[in-house]
Amino acid sequence: MMYDSENLDHNWTQLRADLMRRFGKKPDLNAILFLIGIQELGMGIREFTKEEKQDLMHIATCRVFAESGYYEFTGRDEEGWPHFKAAKPIPFANLKEQEQMLKWHVIEYFNRADDIRKPNP
Repeated sequence: MMYDSENLDHNWTQLRADLMRRFGKKPDLNAILFLIGIQELGMGIREFTKEEKQDLMHIATCRVFAESGYYEFTGRDEEGWPHFKAAKPIPFANLKEQEQMLKWHVIEYFNRADDIRKPNP
């Protein structure tokens, strides 16, 4: 589901508020991508180098865009880090549109995670 601008802003604010309640700080987009990267790496929280932090944010971006078919998971390397390959080009957009598209995918990532955790009736 694509969000209109007003819906996107509302859902983004709600997601940030939810994460603030959970972690004690209101994260920006980069912090949220970092959290997703840690989750997708699946090795727990530890100290990461600057390069690893960048890699984690890249993993997160690929992972959230994989849901729309833009990236495809190709497997894990010998150290357990996930790898993706581009599956189709991401539509051209200006910086604001790119950020909105990324936010929409992040919101959908968390919505799917919530759906997975909900018990079946």
